[in-house]
Amino acid sequence: MALSKRTPSRYSLANRLRRFLFRRRRLLAMLLMCAAAGLTVQQLIPADGQRTLAVVAGTDLPAGVVLNASHLTVDEVPTGSAVATAFADPEELIGEQLATPLVKGSTVESTSLVGPGLLTGTAPGTVAVPVRPADPSVLELLAPGQLVDVVHSTGNGYEVDSTNTVIANHVAVLWVAGDQSSAGAWPQSSGSAGGLVVIAATPEQSTALAGASSSGKVHLVLTSATD
Repeated sequence: MALSKRTPSRYSLANRLRRFLFRRRRLLAMLLMCAAAGLTVQQLIPADGQRTLAVVAGTDLPAGVVLNASHLTVDEVPTGSAVATAFADPEELIGEQLATPLVKGSTVESTSLVGPGLLTGTAPGTVAVPVRPADPSVLELLAPGQLVDVVHSTGNGYEVDSTNTVIANHVAVLWVAGDQSSAGAWPQSSGSAGGLVVIAATPEQSTALAGASSSGKVHLVLTSATD
């Protein structure tokens, strides 16, 4: 029986190919990873590449500034980033006050402004309540977004026994008097606004908070988010 003969060139080519792939396996792996990343990015980009006109900050703007025409411009932004709360006409924003700082080119949204937008995302019925802490130095520790417990203290510990009652748990700070990074819904100056803190509260909490300062002392205890 005749034995089949191997073709040397055929097996030599296969060996060279295997050696080539083995030596460059890391490079090939990197190329495959890059290709996968490129496909992922392509999927995230709108297929039609549409863009929408929206009002954006024409320069860096601090919180509390009252907007005028020089602060704003209209620019094209990707459709996906033009959220429903954006504006198309700068005239709608003249005279409005910023609740948050904006960097140049940022889209101006309703949540960027002082007003109902500050309570966006909160539970229905949430209200903004001003309180005046007994210790004004606590204001230096507060900033919008910080969670606090509000404690109401009565008595003096001598003639009248002291009583401490938590009247609001884990409420968010919206504004702090004198803090230029805070929302400017209230005066950013001394005087009647000095020492005030505005917090988001439920209607039930607001009833107790509204008269807390007149019937005792109000203390704010910094807390963290809970599950």
